[in-house]
Amino acid sequence: MDDQRAIAAVLGDYFKGLYTGDTALLRTVFHPDAALFAERSGQPYHKRLDDYLDGVAARASPAALGEAYRMRVLAIDVTHDIAMARVHVPALGFDYVNYLSFVRREGRWAIVNKVFTEVPVSG
Repeated sequence: MDDQRAIAAVLGDYFKGLYTGDTALLRTVFHPDAALFAERSGQPYHKRLDDYLDGVAARASPAALGEAYRMRVLAIDVTHDIAMARVHVPALGFDYVNYLSFVRREGRWAIVNKVFTEVPVSG
């Protein structure tokens, strides 16, 4: 499988985990030491992976709330064993743009960093 498709497959699991609230699936796409940073409602946000997954587990998922599945890949850029993906994640009444950094180790792509922000809700 080429790198773009392999990363797209990881992103498919990422989207599915976010949409359904499946923290076990989300854990498979992140490196255990991944860090998450954002600006949310004008406030800085920083979490380690376990704290982030605890938050996902504690909230109602977009699927449980009956939201339409509209998550999509905007861009993937690969250089050797590193990559960056820009994705659109409409969920829980927000529109998010995520920048996800990937590293390939032992033939497997994993998200090592998630940086995200809210953008105006699209129609």
